[in-house]
Amino acid sequence: MFQELEEINKKPKPFEFYTAEELWTNQHTAEQMLKYHLNESVDLSSRNKKFIGKSSAWIIDHFNLNEKSKVIDFGCGPGLYTTRFAECGAQVTGLDFSDNSIQYAKKTAASKGFDINYIKTNYLDFKTEEKFDLITMIMCDFCALSPEQRMQLLSIFKGILASGGSILLDVYTISAFNKRAESAGYEANLLNNFWSPDKYYGFLNVFKYDAEKVVLDKYTIIEESRARTVYNWLQYFNENSISSEISDNSLVIKELYSDVAGTEYCIDNDEMALVIG
Repeated sequence: MFQELEEINKKPKPFEFYTAEELWTNQHTAEQMLKYHLNESVDLSSRNKKFIGKSSAWIIDHFNLNEKSKVIDFGCGPGLYTTRFAECGAQVTGLDFSDNSIQYAKKTAASKGFDINYIKTNYLDFKTEEKFDLITMIMCDFCALSPEQRMQLLSIFKGILASGGSILLDVYTISAFNKRAESAGYEANLLNNFWSPDKYYGFLNVFKYDAEKVVLDKYTIIEESRARTVYNWLQYFNENSISSEISDNSLVIKELYSDVAGTEYCIDNDEMALVIG
């Protein structure tokens, strides 16, 4: 038991392990994630309904989306943004790793008569000859990727961006990093049976990496028949660090906001949104 506890509480190197598949390909957790997406009152898998309405309206107006616009949303989930983009006539593509989310998005599009191109894929593997006027990646998904994965993704963005087009993404800031604290604990059926319909014990270790500005939520889930560990990494940025990553792909920050609803930028905000080109 001592060795097992040592392993549970062991702090790995930044981005040493990548387990995103556990959230999106495990049927139970994928169903839980979809429920969070569709809960209109909370900011978990997706932001709350009021913010999404405000944000999508700003995006449509700011980027002048219309029937001639080609838009692609990386990590589209159940289509909460893509559906709104289609409402203004834009040609829309949505990418997501979760089959549950993609199937829900497709049903929504069909019910509204929208011809949205939904693709179930790991967006790091996405390839196309198409060019897009607007590329979106919302809910700070960019922060969950390792430095190598972020460079790979920016390269994909660069390759599919139309001349004069824009990339819109949001990231967590150093202000948010400073509010996080290391902790360790466990609970029976941690997060209200999020990880399994059967009884389990869930250990949560929160680790901070001050030099790298990274936080890890390490979940160790122990069921009667198995044990597994899920690593939820988050990278935090300031203007200089995100600008440096973007410039490595010959991209530049054109505009800076506090969120993807166009709120005026404030350095003390927990998030920042970037328009890149």
